[in-house]
Amino acid sequence: MSLPSTTFCIGLGADNRHDGTVGLWLARTLTARGATQCVALSRDDAALIEAMDTHSDVILVDATQSGHAPGTITRFDASAAPVPLNVFRHPVGSVGAAEAVETARAMGCLPPKLQLVGIEGKDFSPGTGLTPQVEWAAARLLDELLQKIG
Repeated sequence: MSLPSTTFCIGLGADNRHDGTVGLWLARTLTARGATQCVALSRDDAALIEAMDTHSDVILVDATQSGHAPGTITRFDASAAPVPLNVFRHPVGSVGAAEAVETARAMGCLPPKLQLVGIEGKDFSPGTGLTPQVEWAAARLLDELLQKIG
């Protein structure tokens, strides 16, 4: 089967965890601005693996909690090496992006190009709204993603 060659963006997150929603916010904002190669997923590992398996060039965006300053953007080429579990992990204990990507790798479902982009969060407590540092970083990343997938 031939996979689409356009860049596809997947935004991950949890709707009720302040900065943990940044991936969802980005995907939804991209879609609202006309990007059609984008999906927001709320921690559904099967849907994430399926979305990665059906595209050849994927950018996966999620919040990180690794000790960097809030708003720090981290990029990782997941098609070249295993994803660092200490960076791309889900802060509330469920399966994170790193685990899902490594599961997909073990299943032979990784796309040829897979970039993980994380925005370091500050507040992962229950609630809505991004902290100012994360919102600023997300706005910067939004413009870049619009150029790649828009």
